[in-house]
Amino acid sequence: MDKKLDLTSEWDKTFPKSEKVNHRKVAFHNRYGITLAADLYEPEDNGGGKLAALAVCGPFGAVKEQSSGLYAQTMAERGFLTLAFDPSYTGESGGEPRYVASPDINTEDFMAAVDFLSVQDNVDAERIGIIGICGWGGMALNAAALDTRIKATVASTMYDMTRVNANGYFDSEDSEEARYEKRKALCAQCIADYKSGSYAPGGGVVDPLPEEAPFFVKDYYDYYKTNRGYHERSLNSNDGWNVTGCQSFMNMPILQYSHEIRSAVLIIHGEKAHSCYFSKDAYEKLTGDNKELMLIPDAVHTDLYDRTDIIPFDKMCEFFEHYLG
Repeated sequence: MDKKLDLTSEWDKTFPKSEKVNHRKVAFHNRYGITLAADLYEPEDNGGGKLAALAVCGPFGAVKEQSSGLYAQTMAERGFLTLAFDPSYTGESGGEPRYVASPDINTEDFMAAVDFLSVQDNVDAERIGIIGICGWGGMALNAAALDTRIKATVASTMYDMTRVNANGYFDSEDSEEARYEKRKALCAQCIADYKSGSYAPGGGVVDPLPEEAPFFVKDYYDYYKTNRGYHERSLNSNDGWNVTGCQSFMNMPILQYSHEIRSAVLIIHGEKAHSCYFSKDAYEKLTGDNKELMLIPDAVHTDLYDRTDIIPFDKMCEFFEHYLG
């Protein structure tokens, strides 16, 4: 079922390579037959036993050479076997057309990563967790609600992409009329795309940056459009999703059953992030005594993408060691 992918052999990450872990490219398929590309990070000295494993993805519109790879490599340094993957239709992963997203297929991408990890000889299939960053934080919670094999979940600087697509930022477009106008515009674009035989790109992070841009736009620019986080395959760094790429998010909310997640959840967010309301509201829906919300003082949204002095890796390690054993 796996299709051969053209994977980059050289190190092309936005972060330096660690000498404490072994790294190799791998591929696996999801339930829809799409082959996904990933970076596998293994502790250099694992004692020869079976390891707890973590699947990592995000941010939304990013690739595994950015934040998810940094998280994966860092957690591998701490003794976990980790897998940072590109989601369907994105980066080095398969799927056509390119640059579309799906609340269903992208949730399945996390579950497919669990499939892959579960059959590795050096992985304990009963000790698997996931980490979702930004929009993939919401996907991670959605996967945790569906996949009982996931024993612990971290959602970092989380977005609920279905909520922001349907309601706009800060729920400022949460009305039937606003949604109708969006639907009408997207449907008109569907016709235009069909006629042209191609999908119009929506544009990534705005460049050049307008002086009057909101703070969170400047925040994204500072990561995706500078040497700090730019990557040639990242949607946010370049042409972005297709205009209609996230259309189904308006009609298919995730997190409908997040209150039924029985496994452990740690939600981490910057206290000053524009997106913090997503994490606070998601946390309020969770039940049980194995759920925690951790707010990082003075941190903004993208601080948790790559600021290793701010990302609470010690806390994450403690969390996974406790719930994965």
